[in-house]
Amino acid sequence: MNLNSRISFMTNPDHLSRGRKGCVIALHCSLGSGRQWSQLSQLLGPDYQVIAPDISGYGDNRISYDLPTTLAEETSFLDSRIDQAIGPIHLVGHSYGGAIAFKIATASRFDRRVQSLTLIEPVLPTLLDDNAADRRLHDRFAKLAREICNDLAQSMGIEATDKFMSFWKGSEPAEQLPPEVRLRMIERIEKIAFDFTAAFLERNVAGAAASLRVPTLLLSGGLSPYLTQRIVERLASTIAGAQSYHFPAAGHMLPITHAGLVNPKIAAHILRADDLAGVHVPESSALTAAWR
Repeated sequence: MNLNSRISFMTNPDHLSRGRKGCVIALHCSLGSGRQWSQLSQLLGPDYQVIAPDISGYGDNRISYDLPTTLAEETSFLDSRIDQAIGPIHLVGHSYGGAIAFKIATASRFDRRVQSLTLIEPVLPTLLDDNAADRRLHDRFAKLAREICNDLAQSMGIEATDKFMSFWKGSEPAEQLPPEVRLRMIERIEKIAFDFTAAFLERNVAGAAASLRVPTLLLSGGLSPYLTQRIVERLASTIAGAQSYHFPAAGHMLPITHAGLVNPKIAAHILRADDLAGVHVPESSALTAAWR
């Protein structure tokens, strides 16, 4: 079966059968929730345990004043959920969730259990602070962070939300959010200040990336802010053996807007990592059949 046939086969969740192989931990973007990964969970089906927790301050986790201010603290916040993982761990992370997934894979007590890593435009801005051309992107993002944090300090949550969303729209056409979605974002926008702090405090990203020895998949969209496109390019040239896919017509929210294209790439990457690790899977598994 060729790769296109495998991907087509995997997009039909009715073909999935039983025989669990490991755990997929999927981490969402800022202002999102674990529900972001419902379609990926459906695609992977019962072959995998899927844990898609709400990151601190989002989803069902109420805003508090005792929130993580580093990526290490973010991973500690998730320890109890990761403890529920059975067997090897496949990490998937988008945007700020991608930064946390990167931290788990490179510097946590779970790193030896990580069997694969998928990063979708991770927010790791300090990776771009080591040369003049990339530093311009870093500095512009830092300026945006300061402006949004200043708005939040003045209780201007609506203005902060608009600035944040405008940046992440990148080159996509302007689009009005449904009122209920916009309201949820405004209710959670204060957590963004903590996310910015954690992202900019993370140092030696290039060194950590160079130390990675797990199969890594990097995904980006052509309409996304150039900041995260460039972060993906830098990671692709730093992580040994990393695979990268670029979706020219997609924006930063590609795991949601282009789930039908993105999720099969993630599933195929996870299967490939299991295959490389020699994980035994019952021959009845349709995901295994799709890969082979």
